[in-house]
Amino acid sequence: MPIHRFNRDTLSATPWKNGGGVTREIVCQPPGTGMDRFDWRVSIAHIERSGPFSAFAGVDRVITLLEGAGVRLQSTDGAFDHALDTPLVPFAFVGEAPVVGTLLDGDCHDFNVMTRRAACRAGVWVCRGDTTTAAPAGLLMALRGTWTAGTETLAPGQGLWWCDAPLTWSLSCAEADAALLAVAIHQVTP
Repeated sequence: MPIHRFNRDTLSATPWKNGGGVTREIVCQPPGTGMDRFDWRVSIAHIERSGPFSAFAGVDRVITLLEGAGVRLQSTDGAFDHALDTPLVPFAFVGEAPVVGTLLDGDCHDFNVMTRRAACRAGVWVCRGDTTTAAPAGLLMALRGTWTAGTETLAPGQGLWWCDAPLTWSLSCAEADAALLAVAIHQVTP
């Protein structure tokens, strides 16, 4: 089972249709399925201006502020009004929600996880010290500090993802302000 490594600095940028930013896709599973048929997808968005978010029927989303002052996420149907203004605090919402994002003070970068509700679910959290995590599919990305993940070393901005085989990761970082984003993907059983 291969482990796929990535570096945030070398991810290709795709402009949004509405011109409000760009997305850097890390992984989309199954491969080649595109935006309307993926089971799970992880990306980093650079939000450059306020505007509506794309709706994704049947998809659950988790967004985490990486850098910048953040964005206010308002569901136009009144379901939620959330200031995504604290870095590294994941916020979950349904993809069907009609969401408008209003930048709080300039552009920002966000980490996004989307899962098709009928296929899988995601857990997203920030590791700040030594821990162990296990999942049949998922992703790890170092944010602060150099992390050891099993036999892999992840410097800030580097990460890895895997799928189709359960893996257990022993994660460690000796630096006091360490932070690593972890995503665990679990298939939904019918």
